Amino acid sequence: MSVSVISESIAAVFILLGTGFSFLSAIGLIRLPDVYTRSHAASKSASLGVLCTLFGTFLYFWISDGVISIRLILGIFFVFLTIPVGGHLLSRAAYRSNVELAKESVQDDLKKVLKGD
Repeated sequence: MSVSVISESIAAVFILLGTGFSFLSAIGLIRLPDVYTRSHAASKSASLGVLCTLFGTFLYFWISDGVISIRLILGIFFVFLTIPVGGHLLSRAAYRSNVELAKESVQDDLKKVLKGD
């Protein structure tokens, strides 16, 4: 096997891994009980899925064409920066809007902290 085939296989593994994480994120959005756990599934696994897919694409074009894509690097950077922040802000807005926790939730640490507001 040549170096090119091995390198393209590694890029394909990253792309498939990203697809798997995105699929798990979609299942989490359907199956989880409340907005907080759904937000966690959407922000963590979806960002990891998109990052793996973009990184695999970056590797493929770098190996096959010898091109270092600034667009893909910027995409990785902005996804890494914005998805976790967006998930946190959505969960915070839901909590401040008094959206109920799931029945399975054992502990609410923010209740006593935000009582002073």
